[in-house]
Amino acid sequence: MKKNIALATFITVLSYCSLAQDPYQFPEDILVQKKLVQWTDLKFGLLMHWGTYSQWGVVESWSLCNEDEDWCKRRGPFADNYNLYKTKYEELQYSFNPIKFNPEKWADAAADAGMKYVVFTTKHHDGFCMFDTKLTDYKITSPKCPAGFDATQEIVNAFRKKDFFLGLYFSKPDWHCPDYWWPYFTTPDRNVNYNPEKYPLKWEAYKKFTYGQINELTTQYGPIDLLWLDGGWVRPKQQKNPSWVNSPFNQDIDMKNLAALARKNQPGILIVDRSVGGQYENYWTPEQHIPPVNEPLDYPWETCMTMANSWSYVPNDAYKSPREILMNLCTVVSRGGNYLLNIAPDANGEWENKAYENLKSIGEWMKLNGEAIYGSRRHHIITESSNYYYTFKDGKTYCIYFKKEGQEFPKLFPIEYPQKPNSEVHILGMNDIIQYEWKDGMNWKVDLPESLKKQEAIVFYFQ
Repeated sequence: MKKNIALATFITVLSYCSLAQDPYQFPEDILVQKKLVQWTDLKFGLLMHWGTYSQWGVVESWSLCNEDEDWCKRRGPFADNYNLYKTKYEELQYSFNPIKFNPEKWADAAADAGMKYVVFTTKHHDGFCMFDTKLTDYKITSPKCPAGFDATQEIVNAFRKKDFFLGLYFSKPDWHCPDYWWPYFTTPDRNVNYNPEKYPLKWEAYKKFTYGQINELTTQYGPIDLLWLDGGWVRPKQQKNPSWVNSPFNQDIDMKNLAALARKNQPGILIVDRSVGGQYENYWTPEQHIPPVNEPLDYPWETCMTMANSWSYVPNDAYKSPREILMNLCTVVSRGGNYLLNIAPDANGEWENKAYENLKSIGEWMKLNGEAIYGSRRHHIITESSNYYYTFKDGKTYCIYFKKEGQEFPKLFPIEYPQKPNSEVHILGMNDIIQYEWKDGMNWKVDLPESLKKQEAIVFYFQ
């Protein structure tokens, strides 16, 4: 098997046994390999969950799911009657009218923050399509929906102008489609509500519907780099599954043919069949957490995380601070991953002011220190300690130091590396070589300019 040399330097084939899913498989397609290297160098991306549910300010799609969990609990005036709740939820399409929708504003803010790729939810589990599909009328371009525009097209256009790597989120399960949640049966949980092996024609109809929508997404919007598939319980019934995959049925969507279709239309497109593993999950996507430093992942991965608490818009949500976001980004990158940060538009098609403020602060840091982030790799020798995070690129070691929260930078920085007394040490944003002294290890004595003192972190680099 031919492997791209650059990719082979940081990927080895490891097992997902501890995660109870198939092992990672290195992509054989040379175009996919090249695309994976390109994606790996980008490091920082934007994810957006947006749909009719933003009008209610509830968790995306999940309140339709009959699972007894607090995070998907129904709330509001229709909560006590599931059938009425589902009817009212689906009627949200009739009032969805995001009059402040301005994707160019989002693209500008994301680009200024140093984000390099975007993933947009074209369809979540509720089945409402934020793109112009011809296969259902449950969509933003329906005459029933006052929005009247193709959100996916507008967003792709805006971010393409900013040279973003373009990704489309798509839910494999569709709770609105009668071939997935068959109205003949009740819907006890997130899974298909009939046995596909007992009703194969029904399941084949659903597969045809899914392939048709994937075909639309990969032919109607120009060059697309990434297909981000969610709903990992739609999968072949395997001997080992994650604990949350509790379907009694074999929900084999035939990823081989689906991937072949996508790559026929978009050669080299990355496919992320989330949590399933195997050859159609080109990189792993830990959700809302960062893998621990003592368990490094030697295959491509991306932490997807919310800027606020929720994936979708919730009024008065609590947002992370710029410091927390930057520390997450540096932690993820120093451990070899990418960071995909979710921002949720509201019903009017706008972000909260706090999101713009955070992005502005992050962008100011990235403009000065992005050299330590983009195109870097996890250091093969040095790992993080205390407030230090290390990356490596082009023979240079970068040491990202975060000052303690609410405090000033110290006068002496006790760092173990470099170990050679004649090493030249620099700081991004300063022209002078840093003077350091040896005293019980290495201490870097630094007189920072005022401009750097205001930052949450500074970056040392040396060879």
